[in-house]
Amino acid sequence: MEQKEFGLYDIVEMKKPHPCGTNRWKIIRMGMDIRIKCEGCAHSVLIPRKKFSRKLKKILEKHEE
Repeated sequence: MEQKEFGLYDIVEMKKPHPCGTNRWKIIRMGMDIRIKCEGCAHSVLIPRKKFSRKLKKILEKHEE
């Protein structure tokens, strides 16, 4: 399996959609854990990096520096 390269403020799609119906998430914090924020309802979730890597489906938009 290839390693996906994601960075701060990237918009990603997870394997399961959020209960609000949206499947677009913005990465707002990176470290040992990754905090992602739902683009639909602005709810944020803190996920361990290893679990996040498994649940990540694809990167929709890369953040431009």
